[in-house]
Amino acid sequence: MAATTPAPARSGAADAERPPAPSPTNPAKRRARGGGARRWRWPAVVPFFAFMAVCFGLPACTLAYNAFTVVDPSTGASHYSLDNMRHSLSGAYATGLAGSVKLSLLSAVLATVLGTVIGQALLGAGNSALRKAVISASGVFANFSGAPLAFAFIATLGTTGTVTRLLHLKSTGFSLYTFTGLVLAYLYFMVPLMVVTILPALDGVRTQWREAAASCGATKAQFWRHVGLPVLMPSLLGGAVLMFGTAFASHATAAVMTGSSVPLITIQIANALSGNVLVGQENLALAMSLNMVVIALLVMAVQIPLQRRSNRWLG
Repeated sequence: MAATTPAPARSGAADAERPPAPSPTNPAKRRARGGGARRWRWPAVVPFFAFMAVCFGLPACTLAYNAFTVVDPSTGASHYSLDNMRHSLSGAYATGLAGSVKLSLLSAVLATVLGTVIGQALLGAGNSALRKAVISASGVFANFSGAPLAFAFIATLGTTGTVTRLLHLKSTGFSLYTFTGLVLAYLYFMVPLMVVTILPALDGVRTQWREAAASCGATKAQFWRHVGLPVLMPSLLGGAVLMFGTAFASHATAAVMTGSSVPLITIQIANALSGNVLVGQENLALAMSLNMVVIALLVMAVQIPLQRRSNRWLG
């Protein structure tokens, strides 16, 4: 019987071609290199944080400090007190804050509804040229606000405005210099802003979802009620919050159009800083500004999670 011979051993060349086993110290070296790279990235963001500290942090700290400081007009001595905050949340100042919130809420709701309807109609038309034209016009109109917008509305819908005389609006009791007139003026730049904001979310509603709903026998209304609107709800709420913040911070349009006839917190802050009502009320104006900052922070705290959730569904 022939004896079986053992298999030949591998040649040295094959062993030489085999890659060396990783050293057990390699992960530590990689972590060390990664940590060093992260350490070297910090100097690149130092200018950004310095800019934020100087342009935002320092004014915010000064605002908060002076809002809780009361100056004695007779001696000029200052001391900490809650009097400014109490005054800013009572009387006419509370009315102005409530008026600003009311104006912002109404404008935000109307702008959200109108902007969403216009955006969906634009997508449904399927005309790329029309879409580009509307987006370009919306970008222009969204930035047309402030004093120029107020003068344009006064020349058009004011007491002697062109449209007022042509349509005899004065006989109907319409007045531009009221709360309703401010809402119309705010919608002029907020609706285009909402169109630009909501179009990417509307684009994210996939055609496959509509086809799947149609294959299951769902109508367009059922699709939007059970699929489209629930998916778009974070984007819609985020857009509404953005519209609220935009309207809440607007000042020049209301100041030129209505002055102090419509109580708004921004106009009251300007009057207190300039001494139009009472002299030496600068710290009271800062207290009212601090109230606005708190509301703005609440708006941001609501808007950021909504934006993240929208990106998760439509991204």
